[in-house]
Amino acid sequence: MSSLLPLRRRTALLQLAALTGLAGLHASCAAVVSPPLLDMQLIDRDSGASLAQYASRGRRFSPGTPGSRYAIRLSNRSAERVLVVLSVDGVNAITGDTAGFSQSGYVLSPGESHDITGWRKSDEHIAAFEFTSLGDSYAARTGRPANVGVIGAAVFREVYVPPPVYDAPLVSPAAPVAPSPLSRLNSGTADAAAQAAPVRESAGRVEEERSVRAKLGTGHGASEWSPIAHTAFQRRSSQPEQLLEIHYDSQANLMAAGIMPRPMAQLPRSFPNSSGGYVPDPPPRW
Repeated sequence: MSSLLPLRRRTALLQLAALTGLAGLHASCAAVVSPPLLDMQLIDRDSGASLAQYASRGRRFSPGTPGSRYAIRLSNRSAERVLVVLSVDGVNAITGDTAGFSQSGYVLSPGESHDITGWRKSDEHIAAFEFTSLGDSYAARTGRPANVGVIGAAVFREVYVPPPVYDAPLVSPAAPVAPSPLSRLNSGTADAAAQAAPVRESAGRVEEERSVRAKLGTGHGASEWSPIAHTAFQRRSSQPEQLLEIHYDSQANLMAAGIMPRPMAQLPRSFPNSSGGYVPDPPPRW
């Protein structure tokens, strides 16, 4: 199936056929991938720098600054197309649904790297990702605060479609007959429309923000132009072949939790007035 091409700049391809390939799957569970198919980083959009990552308890953590915009950089390290279902605070970044593996995602070409800069609002616009308080996060404002503070990427491989196969002409032992019509194998995909999640305010938003006032979440920022194209993608399996997660919070919270090292303060000195050398002469007598 042909796909629409971006008009002004290279973009990631939006996969709207969320259930494509779920019939006739080649595998029922995800395979162990080595080397990894995808790398994921958080990028400070104001400075362009990658946010540092700290390992703790088998997870990765990055510090965020309240009010700053960020992007999620997805880099396809494989030699094939991959589909990435992206979750921010437990919410699908394209549809706004509570995140699940079978949903819509971004399709990256072999070796492609792309920055996802916000919540998908249309084929042309996004609402920017920005660090904010938990109570002001998009997830909390839509009644889903439980998973604020983590970004996830579920990566799927594409079903291999072999080249067309043609039947050889049929030959009768008695006399040759006309060749049979050429037959071609076709692979079909079914498109499913993405569903928008209902938006509702959390009844306990104010109280929850008070209890975890310093915790960071991802807000629904300003509208920005970010065009995408559509393509078909048939998944090789129903479960992701790679699952990446980056947890995030403020620098102060990560240091308090022992995840980030604290700045090295000047240590006290046992002999603060020692300059070395020998005993000096006393002052002169008057």
